[in-house]
Amino acid sequence: MKAGVSTEKGLEIRDIPQPKPKPNEVLVKVKAASLNRADLNAAFGKGGHGATGNVVGLDWSGEVVDIGSEVQGGFKPGDRVMCAGAGGYAEYAVADWGRVSPMGKDMSFEVAATLPVAVATMHDALISNGKMKKGEAVLIQGASSGVGIMGLQIAKLLGAGLVIGSSTNAGRRAKLKDFGADLTIDTKNPAWPEEVKKATGGKGVDVIVDQVSGPTVAGSLKCSNVLCRIISVGRLGGTNGDFDFALHAAQRIAFIGVTHRTRTVDELREETRVMWKDLKDAIQSGKLHLPIDKTFPLTDAVAAQAHMKANAHFGKVLLIP
Repeated sequence: MKAGVSTEKGLEIRDIPQPKPKPNEVLVKVKAASLNRADLNAAFGKGGHGATGNVVGLDWSGEVVDIGSEVQGGFKPGDRVMCAGAGGYAEYAVADWGRVSPMGKDMSFEVAATLPVAVATMHDALISNGKMKKGEAVLIQGASSGVGIMGLQIAKLLGAGLVIGSSTNAGRRAKLKDFGADLTIDTKNPAWPEEVKKATGGKGVDVIVDQVSGPTVAGSLKCSNVLCRIISVGRLGGTNGDFDFALHAAQRIAFIGVTHRTRTVDELREETRVMWKDLKDAIQSGKLHLPIDKTFPLTDAVAAQAHMKANAHFGKVLLIP
């Protein structure tokens, strides 16, 4: 089969053997695969998503071909599913059964491929770690990414009060209100923390999901309410930044780092289970959705990654085998 494989020089399309499912795995014929920011490092075997020689890709959709002997969930050949795991840039991929979910009846494979990582990541950040309550004010840093757009929608769906999204691109920022943002901010404007405080009546936000880190951390602390929860999901802006420890302590802010890379199989299954419990109906009905920016054939995966790296897209970039 053809697959996008990581090498020291970056992503390459190669012919490799079709994977065989382990006892806990579901084998899927891939119909569409989604690009994620982490794939850009993974293409070189970096970033915690495996070594060189591995197939890149964190989520995909397709039809079940085979199942392992220990698979739960009632999956059978022919089922239309969406999956999270590793190896989605390929004609066939395997996923642990606990990270496989049924597609909505009328959902396309393209739409389904955009969802697994985005919904799991943002539900985990907002609800499992952020403990978001109805009526609370939420800020999504880096809200114009696919995962960020999903965060806006989940926050609004589950009862957040004021929902704020940040983007440094004016064109993308203007689109965020279509996905649940009540207010949008530009973090290149030095006054953005004051703008957030003003919008919350001077109190500050209760939950911040930060995909940027680096230069946004100091401002996030400044616009936090007492007992705010800051969930560090990504580090697109860098891994270091100013941190006011006195303000952190005075506001009793919980600063929580999350990643999928160090979770056990059981933890990943539980993440999917609790997300599905809360969001199943909204996912399968299409209420939670992401815009598709552009699709590429699998053989053009290198060009697809270049398109993402250029940071000119809004929504998801897909590969079609």
